[in-house]
Amino acid sequence: MGGNFLQPRIQAVATAVPPRRFTQEEVLRLAGYTRPIARKIFLHSDIDYRYLFIDPECDVASEGLDELHRRYREGAVLIARQAAERCLAQAGVSAAEVDCILVCSCTGYLCPDLSTILVKEMQLSPRIQRGALLGLGCAGALPGLQRAYDHARAYPEHHVLLVAVEICSAAYYIDDTLETLVGNAICADGAAACLLSCRSDTGPRIAGFASHLDTNCQSSVGFEQREGRLRIILAPTIRDLAPPMIERVLEELLPRHGLQRSDIRHWLMHPGGRRVIDRVQEELGLSDADVAPSRHILRNYGNMSSPTVLFVLNEVLQNGAARPGDRGVLLALGPGFAAEAALLEW
Repeated sequence: MGGNFLQPRIQAVATAVPPRRFTQEEVLRLAGYTRPIARKIFLHSDIDYRYLFIDPECDVASEGLDELHRRYREGAVLIARQAAERCLAQAGVSAAEVDCILVCSCTGYLCPDLSTILVKEMQLSPRIQRGALLGLGCAGALPGLQRAYDHARAYPEHHVLLVAVEICSAAYYIDDTLETLVGNAICADGAAACLLSCRSDTGPRIAGFASHLDTNCQSSVGFEQREGRLRIILAPTIRDLAPPMIERVLEELLPRHGLQRSDIRHWLMHPGGRRVIDRVQEELGLSDADVAPSRHILRNYGNMSSPTVLFVLNEVLQNGAARPGDRGVLLALGPGFAAEAALLEW
């Protein structure tokens, strides 16, 4: 491994979704929207399918707080475990060999936390180190990846498992506002896991990270509590704020490594929504091929919040597009208002 010994690699990535897949027409009926604008937003979102941990026969609008919490717990445990076990199987690493597990999520709260629950569910080592990252929204996987990277650097002999999981359908808040309508039209449920190790000689190396926060826009995106329920905050200005935020985080990341944008072959962008992808593609001068993996994930899964950027990474890894010597940048935006980036090298 030579000089790269302390550069953790992403040894494996895997994903999981709930068993039920819904069309946009089906979710429109479940949510009970009847206004023409709701139909327009749902059906012109560039999303064909979403996976939701919902019984199609349930009355979503009348679910109580206990039902929502139960759905979050059951759904998050189920798909987080599936993604994690698939990831370990792909890497050829047993559950007993995992030294640290980190979980990020923003759509529910558990105590003991989900990482502790997964220790029992997956029969992980009772000596394992754990961590929970809460409330980081759509960008959560990248701060999670940073903490996994830090642990792997500090303990080069360790295997570090990161899991990002969201049950966005447990945070569906039904009212007549445009922002909740848009959120309910694009958000979905999913989980992704990745295994980091300094001991591996396969998978992309993590070369560095950058973050940029604009605290003046902190109220533009996130969740608020209304009568005990999570209600999405999604300002329409997000699509205009996204490009300059990504510009700034790339200015932090690339020059530090002696790189220009032309050196990046894979743009692994969190698909926050159709218009966000459009604006970022235009501002950064990206080709249709550059954003194709992000559009593919949006079309077939929707916006799953924190795990979505790892779904995009998995898409690139699975389709064999990455070659030795390639560089890629993971990009995500989230509450804060934060832009997060990670540099990968194959």
